[in-house]
Amino acid sequence: MDALSDLLQVVKLNGALFLDTRFTAPWCVESRPARDSGGIFAGLEHIVFFHALTHGRCRVRLKRGGETLQVQAGDLLLLPHDDAHILGSDLQLAAVTSDTLVRPAPPGGLMSIDHGGGGEETRFICGFLACNPQLCRPLLDALPRMLRVPLDDGAGARWLLDLLRHGAASNSAPGPGSGTVMAKLAELLFVEAMRRYIASLPEGETGWLAGLRDRHVGRALTALHERPMRGWSVDELASVAGLSRSALAQRFSELIGVPPMQYLTRWRLRRAAAALLDTRRPVAALAEDYGYESEAAFNRAFKRELGMPPAAWRRKGALSATAG
Repeated sequence: MDALSDLLQVVKLNGALFLDTRFTAPWCVESRPARDSGGIFAGLEHIVFFHALTHGRCRVRLKRGGETLQVQAGDLLLLPHDDAHILGSDLQLAAVTSDTLVRPAPPGGLMSIDHGGGGEETRFICGFLACNPQLCRPLLDALPRMLRVPLDDGAGARWLLDLLRHGAASNSAPGPGSGTVMAKLAELLFVEAMRRYIASLPEGETGWLAGLRDRHVGRALTALHERPMRGWSVDELASVAGLSRSALAQRFSELIGVPPMQYLTRWRLRRAAAALLDTRRPVAALAEDYGYESEAAFNRAFKRELGMPPAAWRRKGALSATAG
């Protein structure tokens, strides 16, 4: 299994599409962080927010400033850190808070917005993915605050947009299982966006996603994720990667930010953290599963990496599940 698929399987992203919007020029809205809105977002630790444009175009920038992006039909606009942002046909207009425009959802359907001055139409569907930020750290740290990913460019992802448009069109009369379909579609959109973003990264970029794309470091990451409990040495990993020991150590550290064996230790601990939430195996048994000679050594390493002991991590996860 490749490293991205392995990470996504371990962290178990939970997605949903929840809002169908129609804006007509002139218009300008402020989208607040979802975590501040309560409702379906209450209790979620980290939210990756996105807009999938199905018709028209608009401009967008983060509320705190920075680059303004032009997005159009076929684009997926991702806010990996759930930042407040401004969207509109004209960003110089006074922005209306989008929360005040939302209409309640019909049974089994999406909430909606219909707002603007009656001119050129822009439509998009809003969605989100929720995750544990500590388990998802390699991915989250590698993503910018805002990014645009074209999906409707003839490279094989138009079927996702067709499904999205069909889902929006069927929103007024949702059938059995429509909620599950739309949730899985949110996850598929995100995975496809990550695949395309990795392919588009410029030369010289660093970070976990750049490491996945690198011919040598990518092989090493795949090997570590395919067999995380193997007793890897840097020499063995270098052989898989097709580099000398010193060259791999240097290139891996430059791209990923830590040496290969430190990365492997951290990933094992994240897998252990996921297992604590998904299974009822005793901490001592998990310590042995993940290569620690004693529960005490495992507890120390786990707290150093995740910020709390394994037992506290499991209790916190159980409380979150109950609250959800």
